[in-house]
Amino acid sequence: MGLPYEFTQDILDSLAEGIYTVNKDFRINSFNRAAEKITGYKRDEVLGKFCKNVLSSDRCVKDCPIARVLENGENLQDVENTLITRNGKEVPIKMNAAVFRTAKSNPIGGVVSFRDMSYLENVQNSLIKQSQFHGIIGQSKVMREIYTLIREIAETNSSVMLGGESGTGKELIANAIQAESTRADKPYIKVNCSVFPPQLLSSELFGHVRGAFTDARSNRIGRFEMADGGTIFLDEIAEIPLQMQLQLLRVLQEGTFERVGESVTRKVDVRVIAATNIEIEQAINQGKFRDDLYYRLNVIPIDVPPLRERRDDIPYLIRHFINKLSMTSHKKISDIDDEAMECLLAYSWPGNIRELENAIEYAFARTTGIIIHLSKLPPNIKRQRNYLEPVISPVTGTTQKNELVRLLQDHHWNKSVVAKKLGIGRTTLWRKMKAMGLYE
Repeated sequence: MGLPYEFTQDILDSLAEGIYTVNKDFRINSFNRAAEKITGYKRDEVLGKFCKNVLSSDRCVKDCPIARVLENGENLQDVENTLITRNGKEVPIKMNAAVFRTAKSNPIGGVVSFRDMSYLENVQNSLIKQSQFHGIIGQSKVMREIYTLIREIAETNSSVMLGGESGTGKELIANAIQAESTRADKPYIKVNCSVFPPQLLSSELFGHVRGAFTDARSNRIGRFEMADGGTIFLDEIAEIPLQMQLQLLRVLQEGTFERVGESVTRKVDVRVIAATNIEIEQAINQGKFRDDLYYRLNVIPIDVPPLRERRDDIPYLIRHFINKLSMTSHKKISDIDDEAMECLLAYSWPGNIRELENAIEYAFARTTGIIIHLSKLPPNIKRQRNYLEPVISPVTGTTQKNELVRLLQDHHWNKSVVAKKLGIGRTTLWRKMKAMGLYE
């Protein structure tokens, strides 16, 4: 004997997930309180209506969950979707679906449960904001140490030398140094020293007078004059020719220079931030870079770490890039699944943050739902994935099992903490525990 209707409705209303049931004609015959809250519709308004007219989502029209269950004979779990609320707002949800059957297995209706995922987006966006420092994404220990150093040198005008591999974000670090400094409201000029031929770089940095060379048809001020009173960022500093390095050394030592083709000595007050992705010491030993210039630039050295040394920041960077792409496209992608995240966490990232951004853009372009899956990642990343598996191994041997038990015990069986320690998703950890026969 079943429960009376009012008791059944009370049970449904006590659940946090939105739940509605339909009859065999796909008309709604129950609608709980959470469903009212998420959709904005009242129960009395939707009873007897076709469910697709209430949720108003593309999936309900093209890929009805109940119809899929009837066709495949398997219940659906955590299917991503977007519903349109009564006031026209789009709400990302995850939904489950199952079919009601008689004792003779004849379908008589179905049940759909769904939960609002927008709160999760808000939490993730909040975490991203907390992880930012003047546009730099990351809260790993090594990055927090760099933020502290940048704040400590805010009051000084000393030169800064940024080292690190290509794609690590040295320009963002330079931007943060300038923004935190006492010169934040003064000119900020950037020069990539590698894009100018040697004969033009001197003119670009120090300016020239009319007739100084063939194409010098008028006087022109250089970047140092433009930056007077402020900051200049010299990227790829090691590309500067030796003769010009002497000119730069003079600016750093005396604050003076001459324009190309002119004998008038000019004075500027400029703070220099330089960056390079090569080993300067090696360039000095090879006679390609002046050691006296290096010592002048390297008053405050900052080594920007490669991405493989700050893997804790990868999830924040991924979320940032997904949000960035979502704002510039019509796609409503909001998340990445555990397997894809594990693959990205395990990859070595020779191209650093720039390569990660390109990988997310590739996966974003290929994704048709609201979640990026492993299959959508670039082929080279999937081919080279080498999972970091200190204990999470497909082999369910005694050693791996004992190590996992020890780790769980150390953290009081808090699976969220253990999953974070291992750099994997909580769902993946649960799946491995189940395979090993581990239960709390």
